[in-house]
Amino acid sequence: MSELILYDFGNSVCCQKVRITLRAKSLEWNAIPVNLFTAEQYDPKYLKLNPKGVVPTLVHDGKPVIESTLICEYIDQAFPHPPKLVPADPWAQSRMRLWSKMVDEGLFEGISEISFSAMFRERMKSMPEETRQKRFRNVGDPRRTDRFKSTYEHGVQSPFVIHAVAAYERAFKLLEETLASGAPWILGSEPSLADINLMPFAARLDYLGLLDLWTADRPRVRAWWAQASNWPYFKSGLRDLISESEFAEMRTHGPKIRDGIAAHLAVLRRAAATVPDPSVA
Repeated sequence: MSELILYDFGNSVCCQKVRITLRAKSLEWNAIPVNLFTAEQYDPKYLKLNPKGVVPTLVHDGKPVIESTLICEYIDQAFPHPPKLVPADPWAQSRMRLWSKMVDEGLFEGISEISFSAMFRERMKSMPEETRQKRFRNVGDPRRTDRFKSTYEHGVQSPFVIHAVAAYERAFKLLEETLASGAPWILGSEPSLADINLMPFAARLDYLGLLDLWTADRPRVRAWWAQASNWPYFKSGLRDLISESEFAEMRTHGPKIRDGIAAHLAVLRRAAATVPDPSVA
């Protein structure tokens, strides 16, 4: 019997998509919590498993697998029993990976900045200065440190938050267009990793009370989210594993940045409306 160990942090979007994938494959695992707020991810023992000092890390029969997108594909390949979450067709695989790429290159940093400006910024404000500076030093990536410092200092007015709003606007615009085919899921009649990778990022916006800013005029995205959020593996892999205190924190702090996010979105949409349609001669 295979042994699966997941180094995990409950309300991490990257951990959430791995847990949804594990649930979808009907797998059991041993969870080892890694407290990001006390810098346990930088413990030398953990860094031997994951040199980047991030979560999640999956250890399968003693072998570590890192990077959440790669972990999800690994799970589907290592445990091929239904459902298959990576399509067999190479073209469909490329479509799936376009969504993984969009999540990894835009929405991941985006939700980090939105969440930081809403919630974690408040936590850092209440820290002693020495502890706060240690948190900045411990990020381990100069680019992430710059983003965190900008969002800490400027909140929702940080340019990185504006970039986040734009990333979500691109993603939800594409999702609305993709679902115009009439299929309920991104690649067709069944959910795939394209959907699973996106689910935690939509969920975080929903729990912060911000999702409707992007979906109010996108009925297909709303239908997709209604279906995704009621999918049993989403419930057991994500929603049921968030504590009530975490839900309360999101409900409390999300509305505080709503007006700022809405203002950024309005500016982006006005700018997009002035771009000439290349199809019109």
